[in-house]
Formats: sequence, C-alpha cells, structure tokens
Amino acid sequence: MKSLLAFFFAVFGSPAEVSALAFNAAAPFFASSRSLSPGINGRREFQRPTVLSMAVEESASKKLINVGVIGCGRIGLVHLGAITKAPGVKAVIVSNPTLSKAEAAAKQYGVERFSSEALDVITDPDVDAVWICSPSSFHAEQIKACAVNGKDVFCEKPIATDLAETIEAINACNDAGVKLMIGLQRRFDSNFQRVKDAVESKEVGETIMIKLCSRDPSPPPFEYVKGGGGIFADMAVHDLDMSRFLAGTDPIEILSIGSCHIDKSIEVLEGAEAFDTASCLVRYPNGVQAHIDVCRQSSYGYDQRAEVLGTKGMIATDNVYPNTARIFRNGKYHHLSNLCDTTLSYLNVI
Repeated sequence: MKSLLAFFFAVFGSPAEVSALAFNAAAPFFASSRSLSPGINGRREFQRPTVLSMAVEESASKKLINVGVIGCGRIGLVHLGAITKAPGVKAVIVSNPTLSKAEAAAKQYGVERFSSEALDVITDPDVDAVWICSPSSFHAEQIKACAVNGKDVFCEKPIATDLAETIEAINACNDAGVKLMIGLQRRFDSNFQRVKDAVESKEVGETIMIKLCSRDPSPPPFEYVKGGGGIFADMAVHDLDMSRFLAGTDPIEILSIGSCHIDKSIEVLEGAEAFDTASCLVRYPNGVQAHIDVCRQSSYGYDQRAEVLGTKGMIATDNVYPNTARIFRNGKYHHLSNLCDTTLSYLNVI
C-alpha cells in the first residue's frame, strides 16, 4: 500500500502548484513539474497541507510554437490531429520505430519531416516542445533526454513504470527548467469541471464521498500491457488523479486490489500487469473517501462516470450519449442509447 501511495505522489506531485499554457480550449497544455525526493517512504511525510491550483492563460508571445511528436500509433495520431487544429502551434517532425508509420502520419497531417529515431525529434533545433506518445517503458528516458536538450514536454501517462524513474524524470525537468505535463485530460473536460465547480462552491456541501468509474470497450493487446506498468499506472491513473483533483488535497491512505477476468493471457505477467480489473479505496483528510473501479472491458461500451456525495446533496456525471431521449413503457424505460431495466417507480423519484 505504501509503494502505491509513493508512486501516486511521484506521478501527481505534492504539493502541486500547477501552471499551464493553453493553445486554445481544446489544445494540449504544458504544466510546471516539481522536485521530488527519492527518500519519501512513509505516510507521515505526506500529511502536510497542499495547495492545488490551475492557472490557464494565453501565451504572452505570439511566436509560433514548433512541436515534434514521438510515436505515431493510435494516441500519437490523436495528438497530431489536435495539434494541427490548434492556433499558434505547428508539428514540424514526427518519429516512429516503424518508419512507414512515421511517413504515413507526416503525409496525413502535413508534417515536413519524419524519422525512425526519437532522438531526431528531441535534438531537432527547430523543435520547442516534444509530445511523447511512445510506449510507457520509453517515457522516462525520453523525458530526461528532452530536459537535457531544453525541450518542454507533453507526455502521455504514465511518466514511468516505476517510482525511481518517475522521480528521476521529474527532477530532470526541474533541474533543466523545462515544463512537463502528463496527459490527464479529464481535468479539462466540461463535465468533470462542473463537478469540480460544485465541490469548490460548496453547492453540494462538504464532500463526504467520491466515486469514479472507468471501463473500456475492449482490452488492449498483450504487447501493450506487457511493460506498461500495470493497470494502476496505465489506466486507473486517470481516476486517481481525478479523485485528488476533486478532493482538493493529497491522499493519506490507499487500499488497492486487482484481478483478471477478461484476458487470461496476461496472468503470466508480473505485478499489476496481470490485472485487467481493479478497485482502489482512497482516504483523504477529514475522512473523505474515494471509491474507484476500473475494468479493461465493458460489454456495453465505454463507461466513464463520476459522483461526489456532499452534506447538502450529490452531483454526478453521466456518459455522453448521442441523444438524451427516453421512452417510458410497460414499467420500464428505454434510453435510445442504452437499454435500462429500471422501474417507473424509481424514475418517478428522480
């Protein structure tokens, strides 16, 4: 339990005073990283006040920001698509170990140069910032290489697959004075921001309990899971971050369990990489609890929800549906996106 708590702090920081530069509301952000001591190994060290803040501002400079993208797989293409739509930013080089993928991505998004080597992106003199979209096992070394070369970094989660490398990568960015941000995009989602606003304004009173659910439509391939750091660092990282974001402070205790139900082939892997299903119970100061459940597969599709119970009420997000129309019939209702066997008496209550 202590090792997971230490990893949590290494990934998300404590205290966390975060600044961000926004290209626009939908564009990626850079956030300042902070130093961590490799010596943190006990709960008592974490029980100190923390100030959480997020300051988003337009760049004072109108200078075009040139970026390089490492990794042209699924998530790399997602980021390239966002970069090409953002004002004041331009992708000038991409890389992928399979050169044909880099070439195809460059052609699709109008990028001038492509390479099979990540270092070609990191050392390119025209590049101001690097997007790291490579497999998790490469993140830490690439972050440190960016720091050495004075490049700001946006990196897909996680920073690294173990605690020591996480700390090294963060400290390297601090020592070099470069910005580091991890792709925890739910903080900028309008639904989650509405929940955060309700918590901060005491719209639902004092927080009692936070619940978060993340379930993917289908599990990733074995090759993705192997070496990815496990379900807590690779998937539940989003929910652990969101629980801290909504709680507004640092956790003091975490209990986590995992199991395998979907893809039995991963059971040969070590540690949390052998889990495709997991739950976390997180305790925050003043007794606030966060309940998190994640699963690599949901038979009914992508499922992402959040709920905060307070002393004066409750606020919850739902999944995004194509429409919100419902048909009430025969004691049940039919949501036009999902079929729900819920009685009308329950519907009358809500």
